[in-house]
Amino acid sequence: MSEAFEDHAVDLIDTMSTMLSDLSGGVDHRAECVIEASNLVAAFIDADGRHTTDELDAWIGAIGTRLRPSMIVTPQQLRDDDTFAGRKEWLDSPSTMFDLLVRADAKDTKRRANEYYTLALALAHATAALDLIPSPDEIRAIDAFRSMLLTAMDEHGVPRPGRPDAPAPATRAGATEGGEAMIEPEVELPAERPIEELLAELDALIGLDHVKEEVRRLTSLLRIQELRAARDLPTIETSKHLVFSGNPGTGKTTVARLLSQIFRSLGVVTKGHLVETDRSGLVAGFVGQTATQTRKVLDSAIGGTLLIDEAYALARGGENDFGLEAVDTIVKFMEDHRDDLSVVAAGYPAEMQTLIDSNPGLQSRFTRTIHFPDYDTDELIAIFELIAGGKEYHLDEAGAAQLRSVIDAEPRGRGFGNGRFVRNVFEAAVGHHALRLVDTDDADIDDAELTTLTAPDIHPVD
Repeated sequence: MSEAFEDHAVDLIDTMSTMLSDLSGGVDHRAECVIEASNLVAAFIDADGRHTTDELDAWIGAIGTRLRPSMIVTPQQLRDDDTFAGRKEWLDSPSTMFDLLVRADAKDTKRRANEYYTLALALAHATAALDLIPSPDEIRAIDAFRSMLLTAMDEHGVPRPGRPDAPAPATRAGATEGGEAMIEPEVELPAERPIEELLAELDALIGLDHVKEEVRRLTSLLRIQELRAARDLPTIETSKHLVFSGNPGTGKTTVARLLSQIFRSLGVVTKGHLVETDRSGLVAGFVGQTATQTRKVLDSAIGGTLLIDEAYALARGGENDFGLEAVDTIVKFMEDHRDDLSVVAAGYPAEMQTLIDSNPGLQSRFTRTIHFPDYDTDELIAIFELIAGGKEYHLDEAGAAQLRSVIDAEPRGRGFGNGRFVRNVFEAAVGHHALRLVDTDDADIDDAELTTLTAPDIHPVD
């Protein structure tokens, strides 16, 4: 693994040296780039305070000898001298070098900061991959470092990696979630996309901060294992099967679709598509048919992700219910195709826990739960505006105030529709808007009236 680590360190040093030389009219900045790589690696070594021998040996071989060619030091000496103690603080703010690149990009619209971001994160993952089991603190440090770099780019108006232009506005999670049961799976094979483009789309979703963080951490862990596997080093099995808990309309389908494409980009699955189903798509009405129906759906998901909505319904009918046959079929299929299938079971938190507890096979395979919280009022307003903007409608000031009142008045209990709720409010508003203008002479209606939703258009939805 130290060879791969050194390759990433050299890539960062060489590329940064070239970029800084171009910026400064040919001045050699290689020494500063070696220090930058050293600071970055030292900070990640210190992220969990372990300072393992493998980490320190790699730093000595790849960076220490470049800092001082005559350096002769051992990992124990580095520990005894507390060489890396407190170095994790370097990750808290942009380095002088990154700040210089961001500011230069803001002036000439180039993407040097994007290049730094890519190389620095590659080196960060390579550092974490030096140990067989990356610690949670290392994974958190990678995610925090990434967020810090992206925030700095946003503050200077520099495009994020994965985005073609300036930072994109937030997009609505749950845009593709429907309310109807899906009897037959719909298979759509997406084009393979770069990991940073997918993460940028994830970042742009409205709200869901904890969900995004969990997905990014899982992505980092898989990237680290991928690095180790590429070097024929031991790896730990990281489950691709997840439980998504939360109310309807909170973005579970959108995130599952992105996650499946992330898995493909990382080589975890081969196709990256999403197949959505529920109890009605898995359970047949006669003895002996459920296993066949369930396998048909599972077969369609091989190479991607199967999202089972309201999955808890599979365990609701008692011992003689066909849903339990579907569960047994799913468990066996997950084992037989564990190298090329991800399963996401979604539903209300308490019921999902009951489902997982009902079958030891589910317990051992669904070891990670991501909770999707309800959106707050501001997030729901943003979702409404996003939907409206996509149809070339907008709210005037009074309409926005009325929308806030309607959202605040809606009970936020179990089953609250979240994104689906505001979509319904929007669709009803379009209908009221049409009725309001129907008796107006066409010649008297201008574009502003045709595209503006006002307070009288916004009503609660029954």
